[in-house]
Amino acid sequence: MLIKKPFPIADIRVPGKRKKTLDPIKVQEIAEDMLENGQLTPIRLRNGKSGYVLIEGFHRLEALRALGEDMVDGYLVHAQLH
Repeated sequence: MLIKKPFPIADIRVPGKRKKTLDPIKVQEIAEDMLENGQLTPIRLRNGKSGYVLIEGFHRLEALRALGEDMVDGYLVHAQLH
């Protein structure tokens, strides 16, 4: 069962391939919504070598960063090798 908890944004690494998908307009829209409603959907992370690696929620993470937030609600998932 996944448990939602806060994570420091500074400890989250976004994979390089993922960074290329950033849509600034979408980030702005999400940030505006978060100002009114807060963060409704947690992001998903996995443990990395130093901190955490983002799995899902890049635009939500960047919206919170743009708002000057230090923490993000997320789920820590355990990645499995196939």
